[in-house]
Amino acid sequence: MAWLAAPAIRRAMFSRQRTVPDGYRSFQNLPVQRLAVGAANEQMAVHVAGRLAMGRVPLVCLAGYQRNMADFSDFANNFHRVFGDDWPIILIDLKGRGRSSDRSDKARYLSTIDARDVVQVLAALALDGGIFVGQGYGGQVVMALAAEHPRLVHAAVLLDAGPVSDPRGLVRLRNNLKDLDGSRSEAGFRAMFRRMLAPDYPAATEGLLDVIAARTHYLDKRNRVHTLFDPHLIKKLEAFEHDDILVPQWPLYDALGNAPLLLMRTQLTEQLRRETFEEMLRRRRDAEGYVIEGQGSPALLNTPEDVEPIAGFVRKLLRRRPKAA
Repeated sequence: MAWLAAPAIRRAMFSRQRTVPDGYRSFQNLPVQRLAVGAANEQMAVHVAGRLAMGRVPLVCLAGYQRNMADFSDFANNFHRVFGDDWPIILIDLKGRGRSSDRSDKARYLSTIDARDVVQVLAALALDGGIFVGQGYGGQVVMALAAEHPRLVHAAVLLDAGPVSDPRGLVRLRNNLKDLDGSRSEAGFRAMFRRMLAPDYPAATEGLLDVIAARTHYLDKRNRVHTLFDPHLIKKLEAFEHDDILVPQWPLYDALGNAPLLLMRTQLTEQLRRETFEEMLRRRRDAEGYVIEGQGSPALLNTPEDVEPIAGFVRKLLRRRPKAA
C-alpha cells in the first residue's frame, strides 16, 4: 500500500469527485439539463422554467459566490404569479456550484471565464440574450459578460453586486465555511448554521434558516459535512483580510452603460458597502434603486413585495420593446 504525505492527502481530498444526493430536497422542484461547456468532462446544470418563445425575453439568474440556483426558486415562483407560469426564467449553476461540474483547472474560477461559459449556455439554448439577475458574485459575472458581449445583456438587475466586494464579507464567508468543515451531529450542524445565518435574517424562523443552510451544505449518513460547491472556492478566499482595501473595477460596471439597470441591496449585507451602492446609483442616474429591509445576502426573494421591484422593472422594459410581428 502506498502512503500519501499530508500535502498529497489534502490534494486528494480537494480533487475528490463532488456529488449531489439523488432527490436532494433543495433541488426537488428544479429539474435540470446538463450542457457540455468548456473542457470535455465539464457540464453546466441549467433549469428552464416557462416556455422559450419569440418575443419573450428570458430572465437569466446567476447566484452568489459559492451558491446555486436554489437561491432563486422562490423568486421564480413569485415572478410567475405576476407574469404567468410560461414566462421563461433560466437558472444557471456556474461551474463548481450546485449540480454543475467542478473545474478541473482551479485557476479558471474567474468571473470572466464564468461569463464565457454563460455565453455558451445561451448559444446552446438558441438565445440572443436576456434580462440578467445577478446576486453577489453572479452580478460580477453579468458585468464581465457585458464587457465582452454587451448585446447579450438586454437589461440587468444587480443585487448585492458591484464593481468591488466588501472584504469584511469575504472574510466572514471564509471563516464560516471553514468552521463548518468536519463531522458533527445533525443537531450540532443545525445549531451552528442557525447561529451563522441569524444575523443576516433576524426575523427568519429556524425552519427557514434550515432551508437556507441546505442550499449549500448537507450531512451524509456518517454525519460528515459536504458542500454543494467546490471546496477550492474557499481556498481562493484565504488571502483576504478585514482591513484590505480593494480597488473598484468601475470599467466593468460601466460596461452596463447601455443596458437598463436595476440596483438592489439588502439592508444587512456584508458583500456590498452602502457607499459603493450609492456611488453606483450616482454614476447611473437612470438606474432604479431598491433596498430590501431586514435581510442580508443572499436575498431570499420569497415574498411578492421583494420580487415586485424586479417585476415592475420588467414591465417597464416590455412597454419599451416593439411588439413581435
